[in-house]
Amino acid sequence: MSLARSKTKIQEPPITPTVPSPPTKKELAAQKRKAASDRSAFIAAAAQAIGIGAVLGGIGFAVGGDKAGLGGFVATVILLLSSQYPRQAIWAFLMFLPISGTVTYSVGGGSPLFQLAKDAFYIPALFGFYKYCQRERVPFLLPKKFLPWVYALLGYCVLVIAAVNATQASAPGEKPILLGLLGLKVFMGYIPLITCAYYLIRSKKEFLFLTRSHVIFAIVCCALCFIQYSMLQSGRCEGTRNLVGADLFKANLDARCFVGGSLAFSPQVNMIRLPGTFVSPWHWAWFMISNAFFTFATAFSDPSPLWRIMGLGGMASVFVCAVISGQRIALILVPIITVILLVLTGQLTNLKRFIPIAIGLAILLGGAMTMYPDVVQERWDSTVSRWNASPPTEFIAAQAAHTADRTTLLGGGLGRATNSARTFGKTTLIETWFPKILYEVGWPGLILFLLMVTALTVLTFKAYRSVRDRNFRSFGACFWVFILIISYQTYWYPLDTDPVAIYYWFFAGVLLRLPEIDKRESLEADILAQQAEQNSKKKRGKKKGKAKTRKRR
Repeated sequence: MSLARSKTKIQEPPITPTVPSPPTKKELAAQKRKAASDRSAFIAAAAQAIGIGAVLGGIGFAVGGDKAGLGGFVATVILLLSSQYPRQAIWAFLMFLPISGTVTYSVGGGSPLFQLAKDAFYIPALFGFYKYCQRERVPFLLPKKFLPWVYALLGYCVLVIAAVNATQASAPGEKPILLGLLGLKVFMGYIPLITCAYYLIRSKKEFLFLTRSHVIFAIVCCALCFIQYSMLQSGRCEGTRNLVGADLFKANLDARCFVGGSLAFSPQVNMIRLPGTFVSPWHWAWFMISNAFFTFATAFSDPSPLWRIMGLGGMASVFVCAVISGQRIALILVPIITVILLVLTGQLTNLKRFIPIAIGLAILLGGAMTMYPDVVQERWDSTVSRWNASPPTEFIAAQAAHTADRTTLLGGGLGRATNSARTFGKTTLIETWFPKILYEVGWPGLILFLLMVTALTVLTFKAYRSVRDRNFRSFGACFWVFILIISYQTYWYPLDTDPVAIYYWFFAGVLLRLPEIDKRESLEADILAQQAEQNSKKKRGKKKGKAKTRKRR
C-alpha cells in the first residue's frame, strides 16, 4: 500500500484543451450573472477593506501623525484585498516593484511601512495560493526534486539562529533573534515565489502578458530616468553639485530628483549615480541588468512583430540608461549579457531576426551616441579608470580572503551582514555575495546554498529544453541564462537586492511552468488541425454528393 502511494503523483487539476464553441444564450446569461456577482463581491471586499483601513489609519494618525496614518490605511487595504485576490495581488506586486522607490519617498516620505509595501502584496497572496493548493489538492512547495535542498538550508539556518544569534542576546541594545529572523526572510523569504509563478501563469496569453508587461515597465522606467537626468543636467534639480569634499561623491537622499531615492550628481568631478525609479542607484543598476534579459527575450522571441519592435525599444532604453545613470556594473554587464544571450540562445544564427534587430539597435544607439558623445566618453573613461584602479577580480578575492579569516564554523549569525536588518542590531558591510553568506552562516551554509541554486539551475534547464514550441523555447533560454548567471554571480549581492531577489525566484517558477503551457498549446493546435481536417472532409463529401445529384439529373 505504501509503495503504491509513493508512486502516485500529485498534479494540478488538468485543464482539457478544447476549442471554444460559440456560447448559447443561456451560457451568455450565466457569464453575465457571474461577472455581476464577481463585481459585487469585489466592491463589498473593497468597501470592507477601506472601512477597516480608515479605522486603523485614524488610530495611526492619532498616534504617529499623517505618515503613520496614511501608511496604516494603505497597508490595511492592500493586505485585506491581497488575501482575497492572490492572483491579482501577485500581478500588482510585479507592477509595484519597479516604482517602489518612488512611492516610498514621494508618497510615504521614506516611512519604513512604505519600504515594506511590496510584502503587503506578496505575503497575503502567498497564503492565498496556499489555500488554493489545499482546496485543489495540489502541492504547494515545488518542484519536488528541489525541496530537499530548500529544507536542508532552512533547517541549517534555524540551527544558526538558535546556536549563534540566540547566544548574542546579552549584547546591549540589540535584538539578535529578530535580526536573525529578518535575515532569514531576506535570505530565503522569496523562494515561495516559484510556487506563485507556477500557478499564476496558466496559458500562453498570461505568459505573453507577463513578458510584454515587463518590456513596458522597462521602457517607462527608463523614460523617467532620462527625465531625471535631463532635470539634473539642466539645473532644475540641484543634485550634489553644490556640496563639498567627500559629500560630492556620496549618494544623498536630500538630492533626490523627480523619481526614486538617493542620488549623486556632481558633474564637475565626473560623479553621477542615478537611482531611476528605485530607492538607490544600486537597486536601479540591477533593474537595468535584469531587463537586459527580459527585453532581449521579447525582442527575439515574441510571436508578434509589433512586440518584437517594442522589445527592441526596451533594449535601446536599457542601453541608454546604463550609460547616463553612471552605474559602472550596468554599463559593463548590459552589453556583455546581450552578447552572451546571442550566443547561448542561438539567436546569432537566426539571421531573419538578428539582422533587423541588430540594424535597428545600431541606429538607435548610434543616434544616442551622436547626440551625447561627451556623456558616453565620460562614462567610459570613468569605468575604465575605476576598473584599472580596483579590478573586480581583486576586489572579490580580497573580500573572500578577509571574510574567510574572520568566519567561524556556523558563521557570525543570520542578518549580521544584511543591511536591511540593521534596525535590530549591528551589521557589517560585505560587498560580495558569497563572502556575505559565508560570514553569516559559515562554510556549511555557503555549500548548502550553492547546492540549492545548482539544483534549481539544473531543473530549470531540463524544463526549458523539454519545450517544443520555438518561441517558448527561445523565451526559456533567455530566462535560464538569467537564472544561471545570477546563481553564481558573486559581485556585490544581487540576490539580497530588489528587484533581482524577486525576479530570480519568480522566473524560475515561470520556467518550470513552460513545459505544461507548451503541452496544452500543442494539444489545442492538434485539436484545431483535426477539426479543420474533419470540416474539409465534410465539405468534400457535400461537393461529391452535389456532383452525383447533377449527373443523375
